[in-house]
Amino acid sequence: MSHLPAADLGPALGRGLLSFPVTHFRADLSFDEAAYRDHLAWLSRYEVAGLFAAGGTGEGFSLTTAEIDRVVRAAVSEVDGRVPVLAPASAGTATAVEQARAAEAAGADGILLFPPYLTEAGQDGLIEHVAAVCGATSLGVVFYNRANAACGDVTVARMAERCPNLVGFKDGVGNIETMTRIVARLGDRLTYIGGLPTAETFAPAYQALGATTYSSAIFNFVPEFALEFYRAVRANDRGTVQRHLREFLLPYLDLRDRHKGYAVSIIKAGLAAVNRPAGPVRPPLTGLTDAELAELTGLVNKIA
Repeated sequence: MSHLPAADLGPALGRGLLSFPVTHFRADLSFDEAAYRDHLAWLSRYEVAGLFAAGGTGEGFSLTTAEIDRVVRAAVSEVDGRVPVLAPASAGTATAVEQARAAEAAGADGILLFPPYLTEAGQDGLIEHVAAVCGATSLGVVFYNRANAACGDVTVARMAERCPNLVGFKDGVGNIETMTRIVARLGDRLTYIGGLPTAETFAPAYQALGATTYSSAIFNFVPEFALEFYRAVRANDRGTVQRHLREFLLPYLDLRDRHKGYAVSIIKAGLAAVNRPAGPVRPPLTGLTDAELAELTGLVNKIA
């Protein structure tokens, strides 16, 4: 099975906007593969540089290992080499290693390495965690710097030195000084990806730090708007960026921030708002209320 070489994955991801598709569920919360494939086929009409299957927006944290494998295989099959598909590796080190190996067997092009589950760890422990996963696969690995896996510049440099197939750094912390130090220390050794919730709001600042891309959740339901915003950021078109922030993104953030977990739930609500429903979210997440869905639909209609 052909994979994108690890050395090519980082530059490929850095060339455009990244997609973080939801995972479709039926009313009984089982995986709806047919609906998921239809969603990927729809998104594939638009230009993106990479697809993260079963990630955060895809509720990967709620999927079993077997379900993750089904989602990744469906994505690989449906995308059919048009763009790189990255699969998740998460939880403890042993589980992350198993998931990385399964992703390679499923035909994925890369790994998004999530923070270890629950346990806090020192910087040396995180290096060993990353090294174990990178050593278990020939695929390119993108490290998700977030929560209990937040790393400093020296740690990231040590990871990169030990792991030739560590190709990307996705930041979900938002510490500008740390990002500045990492980019200054590692230069173009890694591809830098904006990874904060609703990454559009941080995109101009991250571009100034050297991140040429970010993962867009709203691309799921307003792909044309998401791409227009991305192109405005890349062109330093501040007028368009500010207008889109005022007209949609900031009101959207106000709605997103009303309840914990809405950063994911609001994306499935957005698909319902554009008449492309993706089913419910899984517990412990909760869906938007009918009133909130109507509010979101109104926001979407303003930019349609």
